[in-house]
Amino acid sequence: MSKTICIGVIGCGQIAQTHLTNYSKMSSDDVKVVAVADINEACARQSGEKYAVANVYTDFRTLLERDDIDAVDVCLHNNFHRGATEAALRAGKHVYCEKPMAGSYADAAAMLERARATGKMLSIQLSTLYSNETRAAKELIDAGELGEVYFARSTGWRRRGRPYVDGYGTPTFVQKRNSAGGALYDMGVYHISQVLYLLGNPQVTRISGKTYQKTAMDEKRRASSGYDVEELGVGLVRFDGDITMDLIEAWAIHLDPFEGSYVVGSKGGVRLSPFGFFRSVGHLDINSTADLERANFRWSNVVGDHAFYSGAQHHWIAALQGKVELLPSAEIALNTMLISEGIYLSSARGAEVPAQDVAAASKSTAIAL
Repeated sequence: MSKTICIGVIGCGQIAQTHLTNYSKMSSDDVKVVAVADINEACARQSGEKYAVANVYTDFRTLLERDDIDAVDVCLHNNFHRGATEAALRAGKHVYCEKPMAGSYADAAAMLERARATGKMLSIQLSTLYSNETRAAKELIDAGELGEVYFARSTGWRRRGRPYVDGYGTPTFVQKRNSAGGALYDMGVYHISQVLYLLGNPQVTRISGKTYQKTAMDEKRRASSGYDVEELGVGLVRFDGDITMDLIEAWAIHLDPFEGSYVVGSKGGVRLSPFGFFRSVGHLDINSTADLERANFRWSNVVGDHAFYSGAQHHWIAALQGKVELLPSAEIALNTMLISEGIYLSSARGAEVPAQDVAAASKSTAIAL
């Protein structure tokens, strides 16, 4: 029988409640949360009581000293990811970290290097990799139904969905000193990483982009928030293999929803939302949809592995148990960081930038813990 994975959660804020709820819905034979930690003692104790976690700490280092913890789940703001992750890896724990991977490419690269050096698993919360749409698109691509894949688009839309200033979340989400970025780091990571996964995570060569903060907001909220990140990011990314991707990610924009992300090839194309498969046969242009619920049923009952790919945390636990090979979410997340930071650098310079310039210019934004 597979070993029960014992988890420690670092950070008990908003996103931790989602992670803890997900663990609580899994079989107790597969996973058990044995400890939580947060510098806010009341927050930590509230989470401990809500999820029946007996061991509660205000110093995550004390949590890491426990020898009954196999892995930790890092649920902190972006600029705190590196410190907690590296400390956990040095303590011999596997790490599952909330997205984005870190506050900068330099920090994300250091996290992955540390994981490789310690031989521990590092997974990043990229929930879109586990959607039915992603699996269906991957099947089509792997079967050669798209032919030579050469172009993709990554899109994410909110009309007015900026944290705090539009009515939800805390100011830390819109402050560079805590989160390092805005729409690209909060939402774009999901859509960019999804497309990168379908493209095979190709090597980035050049990036061009621009960021904006133009949409009006409540002036009292603006003053109290310290809002200094982007609400809109746009870009064009060039990869090895004659592949390109353009992207648009909006926290706030005066438009109706964008069309979903898509990937196109020499023989066909696939859109993720709403899901569609497009191809031409002779003189016929064929637009197809698919019954993803039936596909889900067959992945579960014929292939038999869908439970291990039904969500980021389900996959993480299954990989720790040795049931499946861990998807390269850390490598994909690192490439996503490179693209996002490349857009910031390109916007600042007003010119396209080589990927090596982005890596060389990246500086740590990690906050010491």
